[in-house]
Amino acid sequence: MAKYASSSRWLLQSLIFTILWTVRAQLPGTWELLVPNAGVASMHTAVTRFNTVVLLDRTNIGPSRKMLPKGHCRIDSNDVVLKKDCFAHSVVLDLQTNQIRPLMILTDTWCSSGQFLPDGTLVQTGGDLDGFKKIRKFEPCEPGEFCDWVELKDVELANGRWYATNQILPDGTVIIVGGRGTSTVEYYPPRKNKNGAIELKFLADVEDNQMDNLYPYVHLLPNGRLFIFANNKAVMYDHEGNRVIRDYPALSGGPRNYPSAGSSVMLALEGDFSTAVIVICGGAQYGAFIERSTDTPAHGSCGRIVATDPKPGWEMEDMPYGRIMGDMVMLPTGDTLIINGAQAGTQGFEMASNPCLYPVLYRPDQPVGLRFMTLNPGTVPRMYHSTANLLPDGRVLIAGSNPHYFYKFGAEFPTELRLETFSPEYLSPDRANVRPVIEGIPETVRYGEAFDVFVSVSLPVVGIIEVNFGNAPFATHSFSQGQRLVKINVTPSVPDSGRYRIKCTAPPNGAVAPPGYYMVFAVNQGVPSVARWVHLVA
Repeated sequence: MAKYASSSRWLLQSLIFTILWTVRAQLPGTWELLVPNAGVASMHTAVTRFNTVVLLDRTNIGPSRKMLPKGHCRIDSNDVVLKKDCFAHSVVLDLQTNQIRPLMILTDTWCSSGQFLPDGTLVQTGGDLDGFKKIRKFEPCEPGEFCDWVELKDVELANGRWYATNQILPDGTVIIVGGRGTSTVEYYPPRKNKNGAIELKFLADVEDNQMDNLYPYVHLLPNGRLFIFANNKAVMYDHEGNRVIRDYPALSGGPRNYPSAGSSVMLALEGDFSTAVIVICGGAQYGAFIERSTDTPAHGSCGRIVATDPKPGWEMEDMPYGRIMGDMVMLPTGDTLIINGAQAGTQGFEMASNPCLYPVLYRPDQPVGLRFMTLNPGTVPRMYHSTANLLPDGRVLIAGSNPHYFYKFGAEFPTELRLETFSPEYLSPDRANVRPVIEGIPETVRYGEAFDVFVSVSLPVVGIIEVNFGNAPFATHSFSQGQRLVKINVTPSVPDSGRYRIKCTAPPNGAVAPPGYYMVFAVNQGVPSVARWVHLVA
């Protein structure tokens, strides 16, 4: 009897495995292990115009798994782990070869912030301890060339910034918003007659005993104002006049920012670019952080609001899964990928459980109830300190996950050094014959300029080919700072010497698309090309 019982259990387990595998195989999207060991657990990630990716950890974490070049060591008598640190805490990934090169960071970048400047330089601000007031720059270079972090000595932050948010503005300056114990904003480079920090009382008003006002969600609206969300409230902020000009209704469902760990995107700007829609999804239940509860279920609710509407209100809907620490990535099509995170707990070291392995596609043009599609699950838990970034070829790079104070590989959710990519369904082989290839595009365009894009497609074009500008944000702590997608105005494509010619008009101004480098995608029947980098200038 025991023999038959054992056999029955084996058959049942095999059947369950087969069913799960079949269901998994039928879900859209594919995963790929890109790099088995990046050397550092990326807490912050950004894609450069040279098709490289900068990954950042923190300096006071002890030995990483990547050495600096011989003779390059960080000396810090205050470091409690390594007084002489010869390990890299930042690296750069070459997307053509998947090779990793160590970078040298001198001060602590733990829970810092960043943004690209108009010239393509990554500016990185704040952190903990000796990094509290630091400003760093990384001027990216071709993969075969040498470039590294530079810590600025002639300028520093007016207020120390830990858990702050950066957003590039229409004039190309960067506003730095909030931070732990800091209810102010400031600018880099400092603005004329506005040197130093400027109080933003809203940030203090929404602070609670969990500090749920950290890493505020900041979106530049097409009217030039800022949508700033913290805890469960939002304002429209006039950064020129330093005044709040609108209070939005509170979002139900509890706090959404760090440490309660929801995420947010502004949907693609299109048409006359006057309408901006903000979506905020997920988060931990209030109290989970204070109680260090790892099993409190996460929220599955999303709020959507037309931030530019005269009488805005939140439209609520539910994701297929409750999720904290999810990353919302704008895809070239205008859909949003929600990926990474957990289904219980909160942000913080070893304070979450039940990893959410299933990505979800949010389709904004569908009606309520039909917007979410569950995708093919991954196998690697991506918990606290993980990131997701859109790559120029349309894949999404997944990095990091270190839910521990130091590197720890023997835990239930170990420190994660593997880099993966997730390919949405638009990259499936059966769509390859409608995938466009950009054959010609200007390297630089000016606001409002008319220009031509030339593409080739295997099958004849039957609809409008979109031309969409997507920037490269700074991804950290479940929010991609500065993330933006602009669907520019185009005319129908026409045959031209074996190719198709599309007449385009560049974004009209810096409020719609701040100056800088953009990944420009041609999108045919929902399938994006490999992007070409274009410099948008005034």
